[in-house]
Amino acid sequence: MSNAIRSTGLRWLWLALLALVLDFASKQWILHHFELGQSQPLFPFFNLYYARNYGAAFSFLAGHSGWQRWFFASIAVIIVLILLVMMYRSCAKERLTNIAYALIIGGAVGNLIDRLWHGFVIDFIDFYIGRWHYPTFNLADTFICIGALLVLLDSLLPGKKKPSTEKDRR
Repeated sequence: MSNAIRSTGLRWLWLALLALVLDFASKQWILHHFELGQSQPLFPFFNLYYARNYGAAFSFLAGHSGWQRWFFASIAVIIVLILLVMMYRSCAKERLTNIAYALIIGGAVGNLIDRLWHGFVIDFIDFYIGRWHYPTFNLADTFICIGALLVLLDSLLPGKKKPSTEKDRR
């Protein structure tokens, strides 16, 4: 491993790859074992349910003519590039920040692959209470949300000091 990767937040990219592999494998399993709209109850509050999301979170803009596919793909690419730069500029010891960025990258790339390959995002996690169902989502969405929460948590932690020189990064 090069020194640049070892000393920067890029050393945490293995976590992005792990998130991406888990997301991809789960979606492939759904594609091979479920028909669109098929539901499999697992618990009294949780189903596996194969759905297609042509929009973004909560099917935002899903009903449009297809331009949103490229719009959301572009946003994902921009976010991933920005986070990669931020990881490169951060110290490898800033674990919480880099873990958060890696999870967001893994989730964003997972949904990006769906958009580019299928034209939609594969969703399958269905939580519900009675007749009320939370919008169906996937592991990539979960990783993005956990990463965002970790970014928020990291910003609230007291005593966080950023390194000011290259020497301080090590």
